[in-house]
Amino acid sequence: MGPAAALLLGYLLGSIPFGLILTRIAGAGDLRAIGSGNIGATNVLRTGRKWLAALTLVLDMAKGTAAVLIAAAIGPDLAPLAAVGAFLGHVYPVWLRFRGGKGVATLFGIALAFSILTGSPFYALVFAAVWIGTILVTRISSLGGMSAAILLPVTAAVLGRFDLVVLFLALTLILLWKHRGNVERLMAGTEPRIGRA
Repeated sequence: MGPAAALLLGYLLGSIPFGLILTRIAGAGDLRAIGSGNIGATNVLRTGRKWLAALTLVLDMAKGTAAVLIAAAIGPDLAPLAAVGAFLGHVYPVWLRFRGGKGVATLFGIALAFSILTGSPFYALVFAAVWIGTILVTRISSLGGMSAAILLPVTAAVLGRFDLVVLFLALTLILLWKHRGNVERLMAGTEPRIGRA
């Protein structure tokens, strides 16, 4: 299994649009026509089905974790490539004309995978703590996700894993680009809070 195959494996797993699939199975309609039109868990929550949003969150995380761990089992050097593939698959899925999610849950799944591979829980713990903590304080999902993503390469640098700094920084920059509309609304004070329209 070469680098191209690792990227493809990650992309195919990452591109599975669980939010869209689950809402259709549950009879909640086309997720792209609801709320923000995003296929992630936050928009699934706008259907009023918390269990469906939670399941979407878990599965979007799991596909990032699975891609990295499967590739690492074949060759340790392939794990970062699978991570890139999984993340790009989620945010730019070919099946949805490259209009996917914003990548927070999948990036957390990738962080969890590297916590497992490196034996250091801090990638996943810092990400989860900042993500959840920010949301609990502000009730703004996008702010929590972006804050957690920004601290991920910082965590890798503190742990001395500068190879992972490059990986996490690249994924974080893409995530921030996908959140550019949220940043504009945050600056304007119009970003919606969880529990409100």
